[in-house]
Amino acid sequence: MVPHPLTFGAFDGCDWLAYRHIPGITWTSGAGHVAQLLGRLHDQPVIEDLPSGASGSHALEIQTRAILDRCRDPQDLQHSEPPGHVRPHDQATLIHGDPVPGNILAHDGTLTLIDWQCPQIGDPVEDLALFLSPAMQQVYRGAPLSAEEEVAFLAGYPDPRLVKRYHQLRPWYHWRMAAYCRWRDERDGAGESHAYLLERTALDQCR
Repeated sequence: MVPHPLTFGAFDGCDWLAYRHIPGITWTSGAGHVAQLLGRLHDQPVIEDLPSGASGSHALEIQTRAILDRCRDPQDLQHSEPPGHVRPHDQATLIHGDPVPGNILAHDGTLTLIDWQCPQIGDPVEDLALFLSPAMQQVYRGAPLSAEEEVAFLAGYPDPRLVKRYHQLRPWYHWRMAAYCRWRDERDGAGESHAYLLERTALDQCR
């Protein structure tokens, strides 16, 4: 599931990590295989001293509003908070924190998660939402998942209770990602990106 670590150290005030190179290509197809990979990851023992991830609708709201506060023109995202409340997950697990297509390598019929900059102890639904995000699929793969690919992904994830939880929290994840895309567009001096429009459409469909 992960690259083989070799050694680590520090240089000029910065930490570095070396791991064995894995030949392959970034993920483009086979969503069900990714779901199985994430299911195995979420079943691993918890690693101590990792940051705690956001869990539940209230925590996602706090993150989203913090992003919107950094936007010059948040448009009507300030008033797009989903209704209702979803409680925090009662059993935090190890999560990758950024399982987008660019961080999944396919090689010899195997998938490996790379770029472990955001590991957390948190809600496993976070990983599901980031992989399913139409904005992240657009940025890293060039197109959002099709309806068939999304169905295959959710059917391939081994815990149906977490799939149900994903559906409950889906509007908050789309809201947070739309806010993030809006902030990135402003930071980069661009207009409304295709990634933002995709995520905003997904949010509106939830509403």
